[in-house]
Amino acid sequence: MPAHVTNICFHGIGEPGRRLEPGEDRYWISRDAYADILDAIVDRPEVRISFDDGNRSDVEFGLPGLLERDLSATFFVLAGRLGLSGSLDRLDIRLLRVAGMRIGTHGMDHVSWRGLDPAGVRRELVQARERITMAAGEAVDEAALPLGRYDRTTLRHLRRLGYRHVHTSDRAHAVAGAWLQPRFSVTADDDGDSVRSQILNGQGIARRVERQAAGLVKRLR
Repeated sequence: MPAHVTNICFHGIGEPGRRLEPGEDRYWISRDAYADILDAIVDRPEVRISFDDGNRSDVEFGLPGLLERDLSATFFVLAGRLGLSGSLDRLDIRLLRVAGMRIGTHGMDHVSWRGLDPAGVRRELVQARERITMAAGEAVDEAALPLGRYDRTTLRHLRRLGYRHVHTSDRAHAVAGAWLQPRFSVTADDDGDSVRSQILNGQGIARRVERQAAGLVKRLR
């Protein structure tokens, strides 16, 4: 296993099947862009792939593209959207598992986990995981932070609840096996070339320092 990994996160592919939240359209990409990006990373063993939000496009376009290239990914599901129009349902979760994909939790309602009261912690970090575990038919021990927001209290809750890995949106490369895993979210402006030049081939020193500092501030506040 490489000492460092690059986590790349997709959200939606093609036309959304539901009403998007404000600003969410920035993270939807075309089917052609998705294929182009997969072709850019298919021969990069240090790349780890994930999908957030539990959109129906995960199984319509995401999964076939992975299987065509013998790739795998982790799908971070929103428990509160299971079965809703444009989102995954329980059978989709089982299909992903049978295909060899991993399942994680993205919470219940796609809200920030910063500042949750005890009821919110239970709903987002406990009950959501229980619901997704039931759908997946196996334990769920990885989480992706909604909206990329967190602080040290958030991380303390996740450690206490026994999550094995927690995935952020900090746009930095990660240490293989580390508990906290920063990711690069793909946006509507990306294609294979931009992923190669801006992510896979490394960031400048100043940019790396900036990202590391931003992550440190989140962990300490």
